[in-house]
Amino acid sequence: MQIPRLKRFLFCILLLFGILANAQDQDTSKVGLIPYLQKLELQFNVKFSYVDEDLKDLKVLPVEDTELSAILRTLEKETQLRFSKLSDRYFSITPSTTLDICGFVYDNYGQNNIPGASVEVLGSSMAVLTDMDGKFSLTNIPRDAHLRIRFLGFKPRYISASELVNNSACPVFLLALNYQELEEVIVYQFLTTGISREKDGSILLDIEDFGILPGLSEPDILQTIQALPGIKSIDETVSDINIRGGTNDQNLILWDGIKMYQSGHFFGLISAFNPYLTDQVTIIKNGTSPQYGDGVSGIISMETKDEVRDGIFGGGGFNLISGDMYGHIPLSNRLAVQFSARRSVTDFLNTPTYNQFFERAFQDTEVKGSNGTDEEIDREENFYFYDFTAKVLYDINAYHKLRVSAIQINNNLDYLETNQATNRTNQSLLDQTNFSFGGRLSSEWSDRFSTQINAYYTRYNLDAQNIEGNGQQTLFQNNRVLESSFKALSDYELTDELLTRNGYQFTEVGITNFTDVSQPPFMSNVKGVIRSHALFSEFQYKSADQKFEFLGGARLNYLQNLGTFEEIILEPRLNMSYMLWPDFRLEFRGEFKNQTTNQIIDLEQNFLGIEKRRWILSDNDELPITKSKQASLGINYDKNRWFIGLEGFYKEVSGVSTATQGFQNEDQFNGELGSYTIKGGEFLVNYKNNRFSSWLSYAFNDNTYFFEDITPNEFPNNLDIRHTATLASTYNYRNLKLGIGLNYRTGKPYTKPQEGNNSIITTVFPNRINYQDPNSSRLPDYLRADASLIYNFKISEKVKASAGASVLNIFGKRNVLNIYYRLNEQNEIETVESISLGLTPNASFRVSF
Repeated sequence: MQIPRLKRFLFCILLLFGILANAQDQDTSKVGLIPYLQKLELQFNVKFSYVDEDLKDLKVLPVEDTELSAILRTLEKETQLRFSKLSDRYFSITPSTTLDICGFVYDNYGQNNIPGASVEVLGSSMAVLTDMDGKFSLTNIPRDAHLRIRFLGFKPRYISASELVNNSACPVFLLALNYQELEEVIVYQFLTTGISREKDGSILLDIEDFGILPGLSEPDILQTIQALPGIKSIDETVSDINIRGGTNDQNLILWDGIKMYQSGHFFGLISAFNPYLTDQVTIIKNGTSPQYGDGVSGIISMETKDEVRDGIFGGGGFNLISGDMYGHIPLSNRLAVQFSARRSVTDFLNTPTYNQFFERAFQDTEVKGSNGTDEEIDREENFYFYDFTAKVLYDINAYHKLRVSAIQINNNLDYLETNQATNRTNQSLLDQTNFSFGGRLSSEWSDRFSTQINAYYTRYNLDAQNIEGNGQQTLFQNNRVLESSFKALSDYELTDELLTRNGYQFTEVGITNFTDVSQPPFMSNVKGVIRSHALFSEFQYKSADQKFEFLGGARLNYLQNLGTFEEIILEPRLNMSYMLWPDFRLEFRGEFKNQTTNQIIDLEQNFLGIEKRRWILSDNDELPITKSKQASLGINYDKNRWFIGLEGFYKEVSGVSTATQGFQNEDQFNGELGSYTIKGGEFLVNYKNNRFSSWLSYAFNDNTYFFEDITPNEFPNNLDIRHTATLASTYNYRNLKLGIGLNYRTGKPYTKPQEGNNSIITTVFPNRINYQDPNSSRLPDYLRADASLIYNFKISEKVKASAGASVLNIFGKRNVLNIYYRLNEQNEIETVESISLGLTPNASFRVSF
């Protein structure tokens, strides 16, 4: 039984001896350069002048040629020495000041070639990447240069350029694997695959590895984050996401580091960001790094794919609302372009999904009179949306990378309604666009020091025209935001455990609000510009045993509204965690933040209940700077298949106006200034295995306004959702993914008119509604069940496909999202109800390669 093994062993020994013998034969065939030159002197009757020290260690293969000039050219190439002819008989030999070198980079384990390894000349800007065969070449490098060869996962190797002299062939350099302990992530699969919870409390979404969530047949970034505790949209839109009881305009939304002022299609029902080129999404609710300004409620940061890949990849698909495509095309090993495009089919194809979305977006026009009867209204609409993104990725060298990104988002609407009873027509025209582009230069100057420079420009524009009462009144509104920003930051590792990050950011934002009304004649054009300069600094510490982590720092802001105010604001930030016992981690976070841009709801009775929000700037008078401070304390248990988290928080937000808080009742308030306070807690228990994940989440919020000029001074916030709960499960079996979930929350507050004859104040002109105490009533509880299914399969070896189906509100429950009141021309109180999506099916089909 041992004979075959013995034979293999003897064969290996003989093979090894053969290789060594062959190498020895090649080496012994070489002769010393000085003795060989002496032989040439006798053979051709010439003399060579040289310094013995430069040539004594060099060996060459004798050249089989009869001409001296050919022999010398061969020796020059082999030794990279310079042979200069002084006369017909005398030659001088000197070392060249520069070298042309080449080599191959392999791993020392399987001796496989390593493409993409960096080879740099230390002390200079010269650097190259190895090609697909692991080969590199460098020309005109200093003879005394030192080179460093690096590749991710391997130990760097240092060589001298002089070592490569006297090599007739390109030598092979072997890199050793670098084994190191990976940084711990608290939860690898959080709710579903592709979602992880980091130690600093931020949530990371990896779209490429994303699994399934109830109600989604394909990824939707801004719908997905609403599965997390403390993040909801009480009106079922992605353009009105509420993080810990804050309004949507208090969220900082970044796409490739660019601030976005528009985030949704179909008036907020669909995310405007293509998920298939999105690499990761980071959500921060508290403990924000000082490098970020704005966003007193939270941050949603999206980053697209950032690596130059070797091959082309892409895909496309469609659902019952739109179709899209995306791609990544490498132009060289250092240059690539990415693109994505999507367009709706809503202007030429009606589907059940479109009909439900349309009913949800435009239902505010279905009003009820004081007698409770419904008015019959005919509607005609022409609506479409599209978005497009592009990105250029250029690796200048292994340590300097340039990225340039651009995005265009557009919504367009032509809407006409006719009241059958009165034959009265109203028409709305709307064009909403967001165009942004930006660039980022990332540089690694050493193993411990790196820098990043970011710059962007963004332009948001909303043109809206309303023609009311058969042309009796025309209203035109324009809201334009222009913002540009520059940010520079540096990271320096003081030790293996301690890092410092410092930087500067300049931002200029200008906002224009133009209004033109025909009857009665009115025109307004309000412009404002705010410039901000910010210095920020922070320290990040991680103990060697990974038990304690600390991130603390501050951001110093200088704000200037030209001709209005100047203010300096210091914002401390803190984020720390400590492992109390194995699998138990205690977390504490705190932050101060401010922002100067807000959204108001203006002229509620116009634009048929759609896109009524307009961006405005703080002036520190009618609208002060919005400021927040927040602290939270939590504890998490994470072991094997179980994760249990409990966190309590307290948040104060000042500088808010009734105009920015979504009060929709006509003439209820007049821009009073105040604040709100939130006391809350979030709980999550998640059980998961390879195929199954189930979770129960619960959030409690006590969200209270304080307005000194309103009676009573304190009353529930418009977003005071006291109790929110989610129960959901996902299941994966081979190529099939299933998801089902149940969402519950208590009703939001609203304000009713007084009952009886006191409901209208007739002593003023025009007459006004007489309201009860603010937010003294509540809507019925909200309950919705969703389900989804995705099946993955292969069309060919390189082409993959997936088919999905989803249903929102499976049981078709009628959930009231909002109620407000207004007076009509007959001086009657109209009740306007906003109802949730009914039973809404959707289907999708996608291919990728």
